[in-house]
Amino acid sequence: MSEQKYTEEDVTKIKDRILEALETVVDPELGIDIVNLGLVYEIRFEQNGHTEIDMTLTTMGCPLANLLTDQIHDAMRDIPEVADVEVKLVWYPAWTVDKMSRYARIALGIR
Repeated sequence: MSEQKYTEEDVTKIKDRILEALETVVDPELGIDIVNLGLVYEIRFEQNGHTEIDMTLTTMGCPLANLLTDQIHDAMRDIPEVADVEVKLVWYPAWTVDKMSRYARIALGIR
């Protein structure tokens, strides 16, 4: 099987679709998606479809890590270019409410 060659523009569009799919992954405690919560730090998409997502959690001991990771894997099934996904939990920089979107802050009543 020959390796697909995506242009830089293709990769940007694929990453945008990945980000949109990640907006369907909702933190069940807060009722807000992980993108608007500011938990997604980076998305790396390789030519072979391997995708890495760096994300954090609101707290280190957050019991939702496995649930959110499973939901991310489910969401990536809707992106045909994504062959496999690796979710990497990172703790730096530490998450703060400043990383939340304006929408998330309003929804949670945070100014």
